[in-house]
Amino acid sequence: MNSNKKISIKGLTLDELEEFFLSIDEKKFRAQQVFNWVNNHLVFNIDEMLNLSKELRVKLNESVELQDLVLSKIQNSVSTQTKKYLFESNDGKKIESVIIPDEKRNTLCISTQVGCPLDCKFCATGLMGYKRNLTTAEIVDQYLLAAKDYGKENITNIVYMGMGEPLLNFKNTLNSLKIFTHELNKVLSKNRITLSTAGIPQKIKELADSGLKVKLALSLHSCFEEIRTRIMPINKKYSLQQNLDACRYYADKTDTLITFEYTMFKDLNDRKEDINVLVKLTNKIPSKINVIPFNDIKHMDPEGISAELSPTPMDRIYDFVEELRKRNVTVMLRDTQGDDIVAACGQLAVKDN
Repeated sequence: MNSNKKISIKGLTLDELEEFFLSIDEKKFRAQQVFNWVNNHLVFNIDEMLNLSKELRVKLNESVELQDLVLSKIQNSVSTQTKKYLFESNDGKKIESVIIPDEKRNTLCISTQVGCPLDCKFCATGLMGYKRNLTTAEIVDQYLLAAKDYGKENITNIVYMGMGEPLLNFKNTLNSLKIFTHELNKVLSKNRITLSTAGIPQKIKELADSGLKVKLALSLHSCFEEIRTRIMPINKKYSLQQNLDACRYYADKTDTLITFEYTMFKDLNDRKEDINVLVKLTNKIPSKINVIPFNDIKHMDPEGISAELSPTPMDRIYDFVEELRKRNVTVMLRDTQGDDIVAACGQLAVKDN
Protein backbone atom coordinates (compact mmCIF):
# COMPACT_ATOMS: atom_id res chain seq x y z
CA MET A 1 0.00 0.00 0.00
CA ASN A 2 1.20 3.47 -0.88
CA SER A 3 1.36 5.26 2.48
CA ASN A 4 1.25 8.65 0.76
CA LYS A 5 -2.12 8.07 -0.86
CA LYS A 6 -5.28 7.45 1.10
CA ILE A 7 -7.54 4.58 0.03
CA SER A 8 -11.06 5.62 -0.97
CA ILE A 9 -13.02 2.95 0.85
CA LYS A 10 -16.50 3.96 -0.30
CA GLY A 11 -15.52 2.47 -3.65
CA LEU A 12 -14.32 -0.89 -2.32
CA THR A 13 -16.39 -4.03 -2.65
CA LEU A 14 -16.51 -6.14 0.50
CA ASP A 15 -13.85 -8.48 -0.91
CA GLU A 16 -11.58 -5.53 -1.65
CA LEU A 17 -12.24 -4.07 1.79
CA GLU A 18 -11.25 -7.36 3.39
CA GLU A 19 -8.02 -7.38 1.39
CA PHE A 20 -7.35 -3.83 2.53
CA PHE A 21 -7.70 -4.70 6.23
CA LEU A 22 -5.43 -7.71 5.83
CA SER A 23 -2.88 -5.44 4.12
CA ILE A 24 -2.72 -3.21 7.23
CA ASP A 25 -2.43 -6.23 9.56
CA GLU A 26 -6.01 -6.10 10.83
CA LYS A 27 -8.63 -8.83 11.10
CA LYS A 28 -10.76 -9.44 8.02
CA PHE A 29 -14.06 -9.05 9.93
CA ARG A 30 -13.29 -5.34 10.36
CA ALA A 31 -14.25 -4.95 6.70
CA GLN A 32 -17.85 -5.95 7.43
CA GLN A 33 -18.02 -3.47 10.30
CA VAL A 34 -16.81 -0.55 8.18
CA PHE A 35 -18.93 -1.64 5.17
CA ASN A 36 -21.96 -1.61 7.46
CA TRP A 37 -21.17 1.82 8.95
CA VAL A 38 -20.73 3.42 5.54
CA ASN A 39 -23.44 1.75 3.45
CA ASN A 40 -26.16 1.04 5.99
CA HIS A 41 -25.70 3.71 8.65
CA LEU A 42 -24.35 6.43 6.32
CA VAL A 43 -21.49 7.21 8.70
CA PHE A 44 -18.61 8.91 6.89
CA ASN A 45 -16.46 9.75 9.90
CA ILE A 46 -14.09 7.07 11.18
CA ASP A 47 -14.28 8.48 14.72
CA GLU A 48 -18.02 7.71 14.82
CA MET A 49 -17.45 4.00 14.12
CA LEU A 50 -17.56 3.10 17.79
CA ASN A 51 -17.12 -0.67 17.52
CA LEU A 52 -13.60 -0.04 16.18
CA SER A 53 -10.80 0.37 18.70
CA LYS A 54 -9.32 3.83 19.20
CA GLU A 55 -5.99 2.59 17.82
CA LEU A 56 -7.66 1.27 14.66
CA ARG A 57 -9.56 4.52 14.18
CA VAL A 58 -6.28 6.46 14.35
CA LYS A 59 -4.75 4.10 11.78
CA LEU A 60 -7.74 4.42 9.46
CA ASN A 61 -7.81 8.20 9.69
CA GLU A 62 -4.24 8.16 8.43
CA SER A 63 -4.88 5.75 5.56
CA VAL A 64 -8.45 6.04 4.24
CA GLU A 65 -10.54 8.66 2.46
CA LEU A 66 -14.27 9.00 3.13
CA GLN A 67 -15.02 12.15 1.14
CA ASP A 68 -15.18 11.55 -2.59
CA LEU A 69 -17.88 14.05 -3.52
CA VAL A 70 -19.16 17.24 -1.95
CA LEU A 71 -22.84 18.08 -2.24
CA SER A 72 -22.61 21.68 -3.40
CA LYS A 73 -26.16 22.54 -4.52
CA ILE A 74 -29.72 21.23 -4.31
CA GLN A 75 -32.58 22.33 -6.56
CA ASN A 76 -36.22 21.43 -5.97
CA SER A 77 -38.96 21.35 -8.57
CA VAL A 78 -42.02 23.17 -7.27
CA SER A 79 -44.37 21.37 -9.67
CA THR A 80 -43.19 17.73 -9.36
CA GLN A 81 -41.00 17.60 -6.22
CA THR A 82 -38.12 16.34 -8.36
CA LYS A 83 -34.81 17.04 -6.63
CA LYS A 84 -31.51 17.71 -8.42
CA TYR A 85 -28.15 17.38 -6.70
CA LEU A 86 -24.96 19.03 -7.93
CA PHE A 87 -21.85 17.25 -6.67
CA GLU A 88 -18.21 18.33 -6.89
CA SER A 89 -15.34 15.86 -6.94
CA ASN A 90 -12.00 16.24 -5.17
CA ASP A 91 -10.44 17.42 -8.46
CA GLY A 92 -13.15 20.03 -9.06
CA LYS A 93 -15.30 18.14 -11.58
CA LYS A 94 -19.07 18.56 -11.34
CA ILE A 95 -21.82 16.03 -11.90
CA GLU A 96 -25.56 15.88 -11.37
CA SER A 97 -27.94 13.30 -9.91
CA VAL A 98 -31.72 13.47 -9.66
CA ILE A 99 -34.39 12.01 -7.40
CA ILE A 100 -37.63 11.41 -9.28
CA PRO A 101 -40.61 10.91 -6.96
CA ASP A 102 -43.61 8.85 -7.98
CA GLU A 103 -46.71 7.53 -6.29
CA LYS A 104 -45.17 4.13 -5.52
CA ARG A 105 -41.43 4.80 -5.77
CA ASN A 106 -38.68 7.37 -5.44
CA THR A 107 -35.96 6.80 -8.01
CA LEU A 108 -32.40 8.10 -7.78
CA CYS A 109 -30.83 8.68 -11.19
CA ILE A 110 -27.02 8.54 -10.91
CA SER A 111 -24.12 9.40 -13.22
CA THR A 112 -21.08 7.35 -14.23
CA GLN A 113 -19.00 9.90 -16.16
CA VAL A 114 -18.24 13.60 -16.15
CA GLY A 115 -19.96 14.42 -19.41
CA CYS A 116 -20.29 11.77 -22.10
CA PRO A 117 -18.33 10.88 -25.25
CA LEU A 118 -21.26 9.49 -27.26
CA ASP A 119 -22.72 12.78 -28.58
CA CYS A 120 -26.34 11.63 -28.77
CA LYS A 121 -28.05 14.52 -30.52
CA PHE A 122 -31.01 14.74 -28.12
CA CYS A 123 -28.98 14.66 -24.90
CA ALA A 124 -27.58 17.68 -23.09
CA THR A 125 -24.84 15.60 -21.45
CA GLY A 126 -23.50 14.65 -24.87
CA LEU A 127 -23.33 18.31 -25.84
CA MET A 128 -21.08 19.12 -22.86
CA GLY A 129 -18.43 16.67 -24.07
CA TYR A 130 -16.47 14.11 -22.07
CA LYS A 131 -14.07 14.85 -19.20
CA ARG A 132 -13.39 11.54 -17.42
CA ASN A 133 -14.88 8.42 -15.87
CA LEU A 134 -16.13 8.57 -12.32
CA THR A 135 -14.42 6.32 -9.80
CA THR A 136 -16.41 3.57 -8.12
CA ALA A 137 -16.45 5.69 -4.95
CA GLU A 138 -17.85 8.69 -6.83
CA ILE A 139 -20.64 6.56 -8.30
CA VAL A 140 -21.53 5.09 -4.91
CA ASP A 141 -21.18 8.43 -3.12
CA GLN A 142 -24.00 9.93 -5.17
CA TYR A 143 -26.34 7.43 -3.55
CA LEU A 144 -24.84 7.76 -0.08
CA LEU A 145 -25.02 11.57 -0.01
CA ALA A 146 -28.48 11.66 -1.57
CA ALA A 147 -29.68 9.05 0.93
CA LYS A 148 -28.32 11.11 3.81
CA ASP A 149 -30.27 14.13 2.57
CA TYR A 150 -33.45 12.44 1.32
CA GLY A 151 -33.68 9.59 3.80
CA LYS A 152 -32.25 6.18 2.99
CA GLU A 153 -35.61 4.48 3.46
CA ASN A 154 -37.22 6.91 1.02
CA ILE A 155 -35.08 5.95 -2.01
CA THR A 156 -36.67 2.82 -3.48
CA ASN A 157 -34.93 2.54 -6.87
CA ILE A 158 -31.60 3.38 -8.50
CA VAL A 159 -31.20 3.94 -12.23
CA TYR A 160 -27.89 4.40 -14.02
CA MET A 161 -29.40 6.96 -16.40
CA GLY A 162 -27.60 10.16 -15.43
CA MET A 163 -24.55 11.69 -17.07
CA GLY A 164 -22.35 9.32 -19.08
CA GLU A 165 -22.42 5.84 -20.60
CA PRO A 166 -22.13 3.26 -17.78
CA LEU A 167 -20.72 0.49 -19.97
CA LEU A 168 -17.82 2.69 -21.11
CA ASN A 169 -16.86 2.87 -17.43
CA PHE A 170 -17.45 -0.84 -17.05
CA LYS A 171 -15.17 -1.84 -14.19
CA ASN A 172 -16.20 1.01 -11.89
CA THR A 173 -19.87 0.62 -12.79
CA LEU A 174 -19.70 -3.12 -12.13
CA ASN A 175 -17.99 -2.60 -8.76
CA SER A 176 -20.61 -0.06 -7.73
CA LEU A 177 -23.31 -2.61 -8.60
CA LYS A 178 -21.51 -5.22 -6.51
CA ILE A 179 -21.54 -2.81 -3.56
CA PHE A 180 -25.23 -1.90 -3.98
CA THR A 181 -26.36 -5.53 -4.40
CA HIS A 182 -24.21 -7.22 -1.74
CA GLU A 183 -26.24 -9.20 0.79
CA LEU A 184 -24.77 -7.10 3.64
CA ASN A 185 -25.94 -3.90 1.98
CA LYS A 186 -29.51 -3.16 2.93
CA VAL A 187 -30.01 -0.71 0.09
CA LEU A 188 -32.50 -2.35 -2.23
CA SER A 189 -32.99 -5.53 -4.21
CA LYS A 190 -31.43 -6.20 -7.61
CA ASN A 191 -34.79 -5.85 -9.34
CA ARG A 192 -34.93 -2.21 -8.20
CA ILE A 193 -31.67 -1.28 -9.95
CA THR A 194 -31.64 -0.50 -13.68
CA LEU A 195 -28.65 0.18 -15.90
CA SER A 196 -29.33 2.19 -19.04
CA THR A 197 -26.99 2.01 -22.02
CA ALA A 198 -26.80 3.45 -25.52
CA GLY A 199 -25.51 0.03 -26.55
CA ILE A 200 -22.06 -1.55 -26.15
CA PRO A 201 -22.85 -5.16 -27.19
CA GLN A 202 -19.87 -6.98 -25.71
CA LYS A 203 -20.23 -5.17 -22.38
CA ILE A 204 -23.96 -6.01 -22.28
CA LYS A 205 -22.96 -9.66 -22.55
CA GLU A 206 -20.25 -9.26 -19.89
CA LEU A 207 -22.82 -7.70 -17.57
CA ALA A 208 -25.12 -10.65 -18.23
CA ASP A 209 -22.29 -13.06 -17.35
CA SER A 210 -21.49 -11.17 -14.11
CA GLY A 211 -24.37 -12.83 -12.29
CA LEU A 212 -25.67 -9.53 -10.90
CA LYS A 213 -29.02 -9.74 -12.71
CA VAL A 214 -29.88 -6.05 -12.50
CA LYS A 215 -32.39 -4.70 -14.98
CA LEU A 216 -31.14 -3.52 -18.37
CA ALA A 217 -32.52 -0.64 -20.44
CA LEU A 218 -31.40 0.07 -24.01
CA SER A 219 -31.69 3.58 -25.41
CA LEU A 220 -33.44 2.53 -28.61
CA HIS A 221 -35.22 5.63 -30.01
CA SER A 222 -35.50 4.09 -33.49
CA CYS A 223 -35.64 0.59 -34.95
CA PHE A 224 -34.17 1.83 -38.23
CA GLU A 225 -30.38 1.80 -38.43
CA GLU A 226 -30.11 4.97 -40.57
CA ILE A 227 -32.33 7.07 -38.30
CA ARG A 228 -30.70 5.75 -35.15
CA THR A 229 -27.26 6.60 -36.53
CA ARG A 230 -28.37 10.19 -37.24
CA ILE A 231 -29.34 10.80 -33.63
CA MET A 232 -26.93 8.36 -31.96
CA PRO A 233 -23.50 8.31 -33.66
CA ILE A 234 -22.45 5.27 -31.57
CA ASN A 235 -24.73 3.26 -33.87
CA LYS A 236 -22.04 3.52 -36.57
CA LYS A 237 -19.68 1.48 -34.40
CA TYR A 238 -22.19 -0.82 -32.73
CA SER A 239 -25.20 -1.44 -34.92
CA LEU A 240 -28.69 -1.79 -33.57
CA GLN A 241 -28.74 -5.42 -34.68
CA GLN A 242 -25.60 -6.18 -32.65
CA ASN A 243 -27.19 -4.56 -29.62
CA LEU A 244 -30.49 -6.40 -30.05
CA ASP A 245 -28.58 -9.68 -30.22
CA ALA A 246 -26.80 -8.71 -26.98
CA CYS A 247 -30.12 -7.75 -25.36
CA ARG A 248 -31.60 -11.11 -26.30
CA TYR A 249 -28.56 -12.77 -24.72
CA TYR A 250 -29.02 -10.66 -21.57
CA ALA A 251 -32.72 -11.49 -21.30
CA ASP A 252 -32.05 -15.21 -21.71
CA LYS A 253 -29.08 -15.27 -19.33
CA THR A 254 -30.68 -13.23 -16.53
CA ASP A 255 -34.33 -14.14 -17.05
CA THR A 256 -35.29 -10.46 -16.97
CA LEU A 257 -37.27 -8.15 -19.25
CA ILE A 258 -35.35 -5.65 -21.35
CA THR A 259 -36.62 -2.06 -21.26
CA PHE A 260 -36.42 -0.22 -24.57
CA GLU A 261 -36.29 3.53 -24.03
CA TYR A 262 -37.99 5.43 -26.79
CA THR A 263 -37.78 9.24 -26.85
CA MET A 264 -40.27 10.58 -29.37
CA PHE A 265 -39.32 13.08 -32.05
CA LYS A 266 -41.81 14.69 -34.39
CA ASP A 267 -41.93 13.06 -37.86
CA LEU A 268 -38.78 11.06 -37.12
CA ASN A 269 -39.76 8.03 -35.05
CA ASP A 270 -43.50 8.51 -34.42
CA ARG A 271 -44.84 7.01 -37.67
CA LYS A 272 -46.92 3.90 -38.46
CA GLU A 273 -43.84 2.07 -39.69
CA ASP A 274 -42.20 2.72 -36.33
CA ILE A 275 -45.13 1.08 -34.56
CA ASN A 276 -44.92 -1.94 -36.87
CA VAL A 277 -41.24 -2.60 -36.21
CA LEU A 278 -41.61 -2.04 -32.45
CA VAL A 279 -44.31 -4.71 -32.37
CA LYS A 280 -42.01 -7.15 -34.20
CA LEU A 281 -39.12 -6.31 -31.86
CA THR A 282 -41.06 -6.94 -28.66
CA ASN A 283 -42.29 -10.24 -30.06
CA LYS A 284 -38.69 -11.37 -30.48
CA ILE A 285 -37.21 -10.17 -27.14
CA PRO A 286 -38.91 -10.31 -23.73
CA SER A 287 -39.32 -6.59 -23.17
CA LYS A 288 -41.35 -3.49 -22.48
CA ILE A 289 -41.13 -0.01 -23.98
CA ASN A 290 -40.67 3.23 -22.04
CA VAL A 291 -42.02 6.06 -24.18
CA ILE A 292 -40.41 9.39 -23.25
CA PRO A 293 -41.45 12.86 -24.45
CA PHE A 294 -38.44 14.76 -25.81
CA ASN A 295 -37.27 17.34 -23.30
CA ASP A 296 -35.87 20.67 -24.38
CA ILE A 297 -32.06 21.03 -24.45
CA LYS A 298 -31.89 24.71 -25.46
CA HIS A 299 -29.90 25.48 -22.31
CA MET A 300 -26.94 23.88 -24.13
CA ASP A 301 -27.28 26.10 -27.25
CA PRO A 302 -27.60 23.11 -29.61
CA GLU A 303 -26.59 23.25 -33.26
CA GLY A 304 -27.17 21.07 -36.32
CA ILE A 305 -29.41 18.03 -35.85
CA SER A 306 -29.70 18.74 -32.12
CA ALA A 307 -31.29 22.10 -32.86
CA GLU A 308 -33.64 20.63 -35.46
CA LEU A 309 -35.21 17.96 -33.24
CA SER A 310 -38.69 18.74 -31.96
CA PRO A 311 -41.03 16.83 -29.65
CA THR A 312 -43.91 14.77 -30.89
CA PRO A 313 -47.15 16.49 -29.74
CA MET A 314 -48.67 14.78 -26.69
CA ASP A 315 -51.93 13.81 -28.43
CA ARG A 316 -49.87 12.00 -31.06
CA ILE A 317 -47.82 10.28 -28.34
CA TYR A 318 -51.03 9.06 -26.68
CA ASP A 319 -52.24 7.63 -30.00
CA PHE A 320 -48.84 5.99 -30.58
CA VAL A 321 -48.90 4.36 -27.14
CA GLU A 322 -52.53 3.25 -27.50
CA GLU A 323 -51.84 1.58 -30.85
CA LEU A 324 -48.91 -0.34 -29.38
CA ARG A 325 -51.06 -1.49 -26.46
CA LYS A 326 -53.80 -2.64 -28.84
CA ARG A 327 -51.15 -4.86 -30.42
CA ASN A 328 -50.22 -6.41 -27.06
CA VAL A 329 -47.04 -4.41 -26.42
CA THR A 330 -46.29 -3.49 -22.80
CA VAL A 331 -45.76 0.27 -22.82
CA MET A 332 -45.04 2.78 -20.07
CA LEU A 333 -45.45 6.49 -20.83
CA ARG A 334 -42.99 8.39 -18.71
CA ASP A 335 -44.12 11.75 -17.38
CA THR A 336 -41.81 14.71 -17.82
CA GLN A 337 -40.55 15.61 -14.35
CA GLY A 338 -38.09 18.29 -13.31
CA ASP A 339 -37.89 20.24 -16.55
CA ASP A 340 -38.44 23.44 -14.57
CA ILE A 341 -35.03 22.86 -12.93
CA VAL A 342 -33.44 21.31 -16.07
CA ALA A 343 -33.49 17.87 -14.47
CA ALA A 344 -35.74 15.92 -16.83
CA CYS A 345 -34.58 12.97 -18.92
CA GLY A 346 -31.80 14.07 -21.29
CA GLN A 347 -31.31 17.49 -19.69
CA LEU A 348 -28.43 16.87 -17.26
CA ALA A 349 -25.30 18.88 -18.03
CA VAL A 350 -22.76 21.08 -16.28
CA LYS A 351 -21.04 23.67 -18.45
CA ASP A 352 -18.27 24.83 -16.13
CA ASN A 353 -16.20 21.66 -15.70
